[in-house]
Amino acid sequence: MMALWRNQKIRGWIYQLLVLLLVAFCIAVLANNTLENMRIRGIQSGFGFLWQPAGFDISESLFSFESTQSYWKAFLTGFGNTLRVAVLGIILTTLLGVLLGVGRFSRNVLIRGLCLTYVETFRNIPVLLQLLMWYLICVELLPDVMDAEPFLGMYLTKAGLALPWFGDMPVKAGFGINGGITVSPEFLALLLGLTLYTASYIAEIVRSGIASVPRGQHEAAMALGLSRAQTMRLIQLPQALRVIIPPLTNQYLNLTKNSSLAVAVGYPDLVSIANTSINQTGRAVECIALIMLIYLSLSLLTSVLMNAYNRHAAIKER
Repeated sequence: MMALWRNQKIRGWIYQLLVLLLVAFCIAVLANNTLENMRIRGIQSGFGFLWQPAGFDISESLFSFESTQSYWKAFLTGFGNTLRVAVLGIILTTLLGVLLGVGRFSRNVLIRGLCLTYVETFRNIPVLLQLLMWYLICVELLPDVMDAEPFLGMYLTKAGLALPWFGDMPVKAGFGINGGITVSPEFLALLLGLTLYTASYIAEIVRSGIASVPRGQHEAAMALGLSRAQTMRLIQLPQALRVIIPPLTNQYLNLTKNSSLAVAVGYPDLVSIANTSINQTGRAVECIALIMLIYLSLSLLTSVLMNAYNRHAAIKER
């Protein structure tokens, strides 16, 4: 027994098991006290409400939802809306952030200045204010449907952004637009705000990652006759990935969690659906627990995928 205790690895596992048991005990005590206090106050508890009719409509979703459907389908719809913003936001903010980060190394003074101005402007304004700003622009400054003119087959109006969809072109018809696919002003404001805000941080991550590559790598590439674009694409960026990916993962997680601010612009995301459910059922603990579980799962999934990519992109030492 003493021989096992002297083993540092086994001793470490024992310590971790004891901590895990202590955490589980604390959670069990907290949950028991919460349920007991709710019982004393006559507050209903449990997740049975998820199978009851929701009784409210959802303005937009990836798939149709009716008020007669259950709460769990309403939560699923809200999750789909959150996931749609998160995935599109991550793709767009990565493209924009990389362009801005690379632009900081441009020989053109104007381009460098514009990139620097963008970064310092958007990352120093709270994201909530930016969301409200874009929402007001979408619903107040854009033209009405009847006054809008098409641009590259698209209509940008107070009703949202109408886009062609698999050959189906949007056209004005009466007081609305038929055909294509329409993105609501709430979704558009949320996506713009999160993308432009997060891109300012990713730009700095990309800039610092490129700056960490030794100067000799750039000079060697130039000596081989590679252009500045080829040097950046083939030499500097691949080596900078090992520095870029870990903080980049944090920004992906922040963008996903910041999407919960969608309630400020009226977009029916997961948090918005949960708030409505709480008001109707009074199951605050259960709804908040579901929100926490879903966001935790999204964050862990993002971390797993990015860590796998980080291992793939890591420089292999001989």
